Amino acid sequence: MIDSKIKAILFDLGNVMVNFNHMLAARRIAKFTDKTPEGIFNLFFDSELTETFEEGKISPQDFFLKVKEALNLKLGYAEFVPIWNEIFFLSETNRAVYKLAKTLGKHYPLAMVSNINILHFEYVRDKFPVFDVFSHIITSYQVGARKPKPLIYQKSIEALGVSADEIFYTDDRAELVESAKGLGIKGMVFKGSEALKKDLESAGVNIN
Repeated sequence: MIDSKIKAILFDLGNVMVNFNHMLAARRIAKFTDKTPEGIFNLFFDSELTETFEEGKISPQDFFLKVKEALNLKLGYAEFVPIWNEIFFLSETNRAVYKLAKTLGKHYPLAMVSNINILHFEYVRDKFPVFDVFSHIITSYQVGARKPKPLIYQKSIEALGVSADEIFYTDDRAELVESAKGLGIKGMVFKGSEALKKDLESAGVNIN
């Protein structure tokens, strides 16, 4: 039996709406330090330092100083920021998801929830035209909590103004989907635009 209770849709940003690769920055940063790109990548992606920055608990300048110290970096803040930011790109899948989101937005309120720091958010907002389809944008640096912490999902539920079990959520990371499910949200792992359409239809969502 098709579940037709869905009243709102929640999207992840990274590798759903816009792709990213921290290794792009790590390779460029490696020219200004004796660390390997792999070592730099590990510092940039999902480290305790990055978590602190993505939860808005340190400023961009303080984040840079900690990176500079950790990597013995021979680079100034003004040169670092573009390298740090230029890791995002649009794929055909991203474009297909954006097109789908525009259609869904005719029938449902849409929100985006993202683990992201202020530098990356402002860069993506300015460079990639993907935010206009969303009535609500919930970011970890504004909430002060990253997925999979319950608070950021609770803020998403509040923003959408419906009950948790009336929300369809897609994210490329299975552990983040599972955490949302723990609050009652109907979560599905993102596996491409065509798979997303099928998952939405299975949930009773009107995709036309």
